[in-house]
Amino acid sequence: MPAAPYHPPVKRSVEIAGHKTSISLEPLFWDMLREAAEAERLPLNALVAQIDSERIAAETPPGLAGAIRLWLVARLAHDMTRGGAA
Repeated sequence: MPAAPYHPPVKRSVEIAGHKTSISLEPLFWDMLREAAEAERLPLNALVAQIDSERIAAETPPGLAGAIRLWLVARLAHDMTRGGAA
């Protein structure tokens, strides 16, 4: 069962381009990120690195945690409009 939606952020360490950084996300978003990485057949760090490179290319880049949340919601919305499950 996924984590309860109302929970404070949890800080976890990830590696992007050989550099360790920490990201604080609510457990629900960590669960969604893990599921997305599995669906994309990517290691979690690789998916975070992909999201990071997309956010850096944005005209007004958000912070990494915000970019991950936005990416996950956009993915969910895309899946819903296509009639698929997230």
